[in-house]
Amino acid sequence: MPSSASLKGHPHLDQWLAITGDNKARVQTGKVDIGQRISTAILKIAAAELDMSLDQIEVLTPQTGISPDEGTTSGSNSMLQSGEAVRAACATARAHLLSLAAERLEENADNLEVSDGVVRAPKTNKTVSYAELIGDQPFNIPVDPAAPVKDESAYRKLDGETKARFIEDIVSGKHTYVHDMVVPGMLHARVVRPPHIDARLNKLDDGVVAKLEEDGLTVVQNKSFVAVAGEEEYPVIKAAERLFATADWDLKSGLETGDIYEQLLSKPRDSWPIIDGKPQLDTPVPPPLEAPAKAAITLSERFERPYHMHGSIGPSAALAIYDGKTLTIHTPSQSIYPVRTSMADAFGMDVEDVVMIHTFGAGCYGHNGADDAAFDAALIARAIPDTPVLLKWTREDEHAWEPYGTAMSMNITASLDDAGKILHWDQETYANTFGGRPVVAREQIGARRLLASRFIDENYEFPKPFPNMGSHGGIHRNIDPLYEFPKRRLIKNMVFDMPMRTSALRALGGFGNVFAIESMMDMLAEEAGADAVDFRLKHLKNERARDVVMAAAKQFGWGNETKEGTPEGTGHGFAFAQYKNAQVYTALAVELSVDDEANVHLKRCVIAGDAGQVVEPDGLIAQLEGGFVQAASWTLYEQVTYDSGGVTSRDWETYPILRFDNVPEIETILLPRPGDPFLGAGEGTQGPTAAAIANAIYRAIGIRLHRIPFTPDAIKQAAMG
Repeated sequence: MPSSASLKGHPHLDQWLAITGDNKARVQTGKVDIGQRISTAILKIAAAELDMSLDQIEVLTPQTGISPDEGTTSGSNSMLQSGEAVRAACATARAHLLSLAAERLEENADNLEVSDGVVRAPKTNKTVSYAELIGDQPFNIPVDPAAPVKDESAYRKLDGETKARFIEDIVSGKHTYVHDMVVPGMLHARVVRPPHIDARLNKLDDGVVAKLEEDGLTVVQNKSFVAVAGEEEYPVIKAAERLFATADWDLKSGLETGDIYEQLLSKPRDSWPIIDGKPQLDTPVPPPLEAPAKAAITLSERFERPYHMHGSIGPSAALAIYDGKTLTIHTPSQSIYPVRTSMADAFGMDVEDVVMIHTFGAGCYGHNGADDAAFDAALIARAIPDTPVLLKWTREDEHAWEPYGTAMSMNITASLDDAGKILHWDQETYANTFGGRPVVAREQIGARRLLASRFIDENYEFPKPFPNMGSHGGIHRNIDPLYEFPKRRLIKNMVFDMPMRTSALRALGGFGNVFAIESMMDMLAEEAGADAVDFRLKHLKNERARDVVMAAAKQFGWGNETKEGTPEGTGHGFAFAQYKNAQVYTALAVELSVDDEANVHLKRCVIAGDAGQVVEPDGLIAQLEGGFVQAASWTLYEQVTYDSGGVTSRDWETYPILRFDNVPEIETILLPRPGDPFLGAGEGTQGPTAAAIANAIYRAIGIRLHRIPFTPDAIKQAAMG
C-alpha cells in the first residue's frame, strides 16, 4: 500500500478513527470538502475497509486543534494524502479489532467474518460488535501503513449505495452554508473597500459616521481598513456604500497599465532550468537550443493566458466571534491550519487561541477570497468582542479583490526531422507567482499575504514571493511534456512587480503550459503531415498514457471529420496530459463549430481518464467533467480587465462565464486500475481542454489562436492578421 505524507505527522490511529459505543465509526480528515466530494470518498473508504455500512460512518467536519493538520486542500492531493491515510488507519483498525474478536470468540482471526461492524465466528455463530470490543475507548496503537487493504470488489459493492454527502439538502435548498448562519446576537458586516488596491484612506466623513452610529450601526476603522456592522443586513449594505462615497481617498498613482504580456517578458525576474520536473537552483540557465542540423522544420510559437479569477458563484463569507481570549471563525477556507497560524501572527495571539471550523461555502478550487474574508471578519469581531459577526463579500468584492490566477506567456521552439519525429523542444514560461496563500513561514509572511494587512499597516510591503521548487509546482507545473524528445530545454521565469495580486487557481501553471504544449503538438503534427492522435502516440512510450489517448480517440470516433457530410465551420480537437506527470492521465476530444459571428459553440466532448484505483466513480467523473466545463469557460470567455483606477471586470457582464446554453454533451470513460495507488484527478482536464478547443477551432476555420480567451473579437482579429 502506498505511504501517505499525512501519516508522517499523524501516525497514531486515534488521530484518524474512533469506534463509538453505538457501534459507529467517526473518521477524521484534515482535507476540506469544497465540492470535490473528498468527504464522500473518505466515507466510502472507511465503510469498505471496516466492513461497516455507509450510515455507520461519520466523517467529521475539519476543525483546527481536533482534525489532523493536513495543510491546504489543494494540488489534487486529497486522495493521495488523506485517502491513503484513512485507508491505512481503517485497515489497521480492522486487523486490530479482528485480533480482539478472535480472543473474545476463541477463534482464529482468519476464520472470522465481519458485516456492519459485527464480527461472527461461522463455526459457533457467536458474535461480537466493534463497540463491544473497543467502543468509546482509544486504540492506543500506531497506524500500520502495511496493513492489508481490501481489493476493489469491496468498493464496487458500495457503488449503488453511495451518493454525494449532503447532496439531497443541497439540491432541495435545505443545506446551510456559512452565508446562511444565524446565531443569537449576531451582527451583519460589510467592508468598505478603497477604489483600488494601492489607494489609501485619508479620512472618513465624521458627520456620516456619527449619523450611522446614531442609527445603531457600528463603524470599525483601523487605518485604511473600514467596516460597518449592524443587526439588519440591508442597512449595513447601504451604510457601507455611503461611507465609501463620502470618504476622502488617496488614489496615489493608480494601477500600472500597459500590455500585460510585454510586462511578463520585460519585468525583473528570476529564472531556473527545469530538469525532471524540478527547478535546478545551482545550475545556470543554459542558452536556447539550436535546431539540429538534420532538422527539416523548426517552429517558434508564443502562447498566452490572461489573469483569471475563480469566479465563485457565491461570494466569500465568514462568521467570527472573539470572547477576549479565543477567536473562533467559521470559514470555507481550504487552508484552515495555515490561516490559523497567519491569524495568530497578525494579532499576536497564541495559535491555540485561534479556532478555524470549516463550513461550506461556494466551491472555489483555489485561493479565492475565503481566507481574506475570514481575516476581515476577525478584524471586526475583535473590535466588537463577545458579538458574533457574519461578514459577506459582495459580488464586486469577490471580482475585484480576490487573488487571481496569474497571466502567463509560454514560448516554445521545436524541430522535426524528415520522418516527422521531434528532435528538440525548448520552452520558457513567464508568470508571476501562483503561491500567494497564507503560509506558515518566517517574518509573518502568512499574515502579510492576507488582504486587509496592507490596509491596517501604514508601512506594509507585500512579501516577495518565493518560488515553488517542488516537482511540477506553480509556474513550472506540466512544463515538462510526457512525450519522448531527444533534447529538451525548459525554463521557469518568475516575474516580479506585476500589477495584480495572484495566487493559486485550479491547475496552476498546468493550464497554460499544457495549452501551449498541446497546441504546439498539433502544429507539429500538421507540419509532419501526420494525424494529431497518431503523432502523439508516436512520441509516447508510457503505456498508461497511450491507453487513455487511444480510448478517447476510439470513443470519439477520431478522424470522422474528414468524411463527407461534416458541416462547414465544424472542427475536432484533441489533447492529452498527465497532471504533474504523476497524477491522473487525461485525454479528451472536442467537437465544436464557429458561426459567422465568430461565436464558438461546443457540441461534444469525450474524456478518458486513468486515476489509478477508483474509489467513487461518480465523484471522479464529476471532477473530470467539472474541470472541462470550468476550463472551457476560461478558454472562451474569461479575462480580468483593469485600468489605472482599478479592476473593471466587477460583475458577470464585465466578466462573462460559460452559460448552460454552451455546455456540450460530455461522455467520460474511466480506465480503472484495481490495486494501483490513487492518483489525484481534480485538475487533470484543465490544460487539455484549452488545447483541444484551440485545435478544434483551427480545424473548423483554419485560424490558429495563441491567446486566451477565444472571444469573437479575438477570432476576428486573428482572421485579419
